[in-house]
Amino acid sequence: MTDQDTLRLSRVVGEVLNPFIRSVYPRVEYTKLAINGTSFKPSAVARRPRVEIGGDDMRTFYTLVLVDPDAPSPTSPTLREYLHWLVVDIPGTTTGEFGKELVSYESPAPAAGIHLLVFALFQQQGRNTIRPPVSRHNFKTNEFSREYNLGLPDAALYFNCQREEGSGRRRFF
Repeated sequence: MTDQDTLRLSRVVGEVLNPFIRSVYPRVEYTKLAINGTSFKPSAVARRPRVEIGGDDMRTFYTLVLVDPDAPSPTSPTLREYLHWLVVDIPGTTTGEFGKELVSYESPAPAAGIHLLVFALFQQQGRNTIRPPVSRHNFKTNEFSREYNLGLPDAALYFNCQREEGSGRRRFF
């Protein structure tokens, strides 16, 4: 199964992103490497990940978006898409640390269900052209891409996240 098949089956392509052809190969690492379908608990994603863009030109700049289309719960995603992180002006041959963080990293902490968390990487037309959104709630990746003339994503990947085991359960003494 290809990455594109996995992104379609997981509903990343269709619900969050339009179909695209991958042109760069970013690397996202928390406590372990994030690949499509990796599962993490909130404690493992508490700190922002190390993101290597994977481009081959220092003069090409990228925008990185991290969204949760399942917020606040997969059965009632009324905050879809919740924006967890937005970094712009990332040089193509570097890591996300070299970009400008427009929306600070907020650790995913699902209260119910298994949430899909989606990283999308877009090539920018120029530097200093993107502004932060008004809200993290109801962010729309495709609309954001259109507004800033980013086009289709150059790469995407997703991971699953669910609450820590035992959290929120009643204790009986």
